[in-house]
Amino acid sequence: MTITSYNPADPADLVVAVEAPGAEAVRAAVGRARAAQGGWLAAGAGARSAALGRIAEAVEAHAEELAALIVREVGKPLAEARGEVARTAAIWRYYAQAPYEPSGAVHETAAGPGLLLTRRRPYGVAGLIAPWNFPLAIPSWKAAPALAVGNTAVLKPAPEATACALRLAELAALAALPADVFTVVPGGAEEGAALVDAADVVSFTGSTGVGRAVVRAATGRGVPVQAELGGLNAALVLPDADVELAAGHIAAAIAGYAGQKCTATSRVIAVGAAHQPLREALIKALAAVDDSVCGPVVNAAARERMVGAVSSAVEAGASVLVGGRVPERAGWYVEPTLLAEVPAQHPLAREEFFGPVAVLHAAADLDEAIALANDTPHSLATSVHTRSLDAALAAADRLDAGMIRVNAPSSGVDFHLPFGGTKGASHGEREQGRAALEFYTVSRTVSVLPAGGL
Repeated sequence: MTITSYNPADPADLVVAVEAPGAEAVRAAVGRARAAQGGWLAAGAGARSAALGRIAEAVEAHAEELAALIVREVGKPLAEARGEVARTAAIWRYYAQAPYEPSGAVHETAAGPGLLLTRRRPYGVAGLIAPWNFPLAIPSWKAAPALAVGNTAVLKPAPEATACALRLAELAALAALPADVFTVVPGGAEEGAALVDAADVVSFTGSTGVGRAVVRAATGRGVPVQAELGGLNAALVLPDADVELAAGHIAAAIAGYAGQKCTATSRVIAVGAAHQPLREALIKALAAVDDSVCGPVVNAAARERMVGAVSSAVEAGASVLVGGRVPERAGWYVEPTLLAEVPAQHPLAREEFFGPVAVLHAAADLDEAIALANDTPHSLATSVHTRSLDAALAAADRLDAGMIRVNAPSSGVDFHLPFGGTKGASHGEREQGRAALEFYTVSRTVSVLPAGGL
């Protein structure tokens, strides 16, 4: 089987083609990583910290090349691609400090002399399965904390992001990371399943269906697993909000990178008197979005799914307020789209479509808006737009989402804070920040008592 990756803005441009190595090759890569793990851990905090710092420097030294590769391989607009590269370097630099963090605590004995302590230790080999939409940042925020605490890592990227992942592995080698400490194995479902079956700890980001299969396979082996499965994210706009500012934030969260972020806004809930002015402001804001912000969706299948969902919603009684068409040009483009009167049970109102399409709802008051926002099995991120601190705090207390952003787009993420959702959006412990260091380690209790004779 050949793994191919094409330029979404120019489908005739083949970015990379590599042979999928197969399950046995994945198991062999995990075996080599396991053999290397003891030496990587024994090298000590200083060596691990320095290696991760060198990777950050290598990313920065090749920033423009990497940004261009992201644009070409996954269609991300250049400004966002440059931002992702900068964020990738920052992630490696942040976790370069983690090896020096305390790995446990000392406790008093219940009686008599002795030493009681807890230590967090690495599992061994981290199996990482990453999506295509953040082809450098997501592999980095999975690999960097795993490596920092002494695991080795094997990464299986999405086929659409193969070239970016392979280049990241090259930069890690350029930064003198020891052999087999960080390995990239391209491939598809066969290679991903083999990695889940062989690794000692598993981190997955991707679709809900595949993610649930990964969770079942890993938990069936008794292996720790975290899975980020996307979100159906809402933006709540209250009557006292700055409507123009809110519309700008929401339009960016709907159409930025063609809505291909798990934190993108796909449901807009206008409260009371905010409905009509927000409707008009959003139409204007989305109509002004151009390719420098939106860009293409990742492939033809994604575009067909978007167009089919919009057509189906219109047939069911919805109206298209703005967008909804496919531009007559090369590349897999979809216009930023906002619909109203979408039936409550239509897939556009219930499922994540991963494109620049959103649905506008009206709510009589904050209670109804919160109920609408919470009415989803995929509660990842919600934004709330209001000038009222009381309303913002009330919403933050009552919304189900794992991340709540007030007067900001739903699509922002801080890599030094825990990342994840509730309900079906996530499984297991959080990613990013210090939470990631805990996920990739297990706590051990050590009791040291006198041997006697003194």
